[in-house]
Amino acid sequence: MSTCAPQTVVSELRARIAKLEGRAAHPRGTLPFGVATIDQVLPGGGLARGALHEVAGGGNGAVDGAAAALFAAGIAARASGKVLWYVTRPDLFAPALVQAGLAAARVIYVECGDEKSLLACFEEGLKHPGLGVAVGEVARLSMTASRRLQLAAESSGTIGLAVRRWRRQTEAADFGMPTAATTRWRVSALPSAPLPVPGVGRARWLLELIRSRAGESADFVVEACDDQGRLALPSDLADGQGAKDAGRRRAFA
Repeated sequence: MSTCAPQTVVSELRARIAKLEGRAAHPRGTLPFGVATIDQVLPGGGLARGALHEVAGGGNGAVDGAAAALFAAGIAARASGKVLWYVTRPDLFAPALVQAGLAAARVIYVECGDEKSLLACFEEGLKHPGLGVAVGEVARLSMTASRRLQLAAESSGTIGLAVRRWRRQTEAADFGMPTAATTRWRVSALPSAPLPVPGVGRARWLLELIRSRAGESADFVVEACDDQGRLALPSDLADGQGAKDAGRRRAFA
């Protein structure tokens, strides 16, 4: 009796389900982070294309919120194609995204009147196969809304990034509710890398992979995105036990 590799069986089942649902299965793949400790815990060795991913700051403050936006910008910088970035508030500091590798010429900013309009525009943008990434800044994300975004991303192969931003602390509780996102990340700013001389070193983040569909949850201490959108392990964690501690696997998702 012949046997099939589990991944082959899963791919065939997905294709059959897509056919039954009346939608073509768009070729997918992954966007690697280029950091082995992160890529090895993600199915396929990277961030899934044609999928929705959630990103939020580790706290309710502006510092962690900015770190989450820069993390999203770094992902967009490493993907090819134009980037749509949806906002409801005109307070995004675009020059900071350039420092994270996201060239201004690649980004089209869309200001929406409210979150309902933003989610509708976000969904339409994700259906466009010519885009590299679509980013939407939202406070609340229901299961229904996230499912629509996930299906839109699957139909085009575009990466969707839902960057969670909250005006009030009570809105942050919504981040714990289940959604259809493929991964869920939390980003917290850490003290910058020490330098041998007085000055400010490269920023560091604590990345928490809270949820990964068919993967594992883990924590990572990384150096923030450089001008190419690339993350890196801090030099004092790049080898030995430090690297193991920087990528602690916590649970199956």
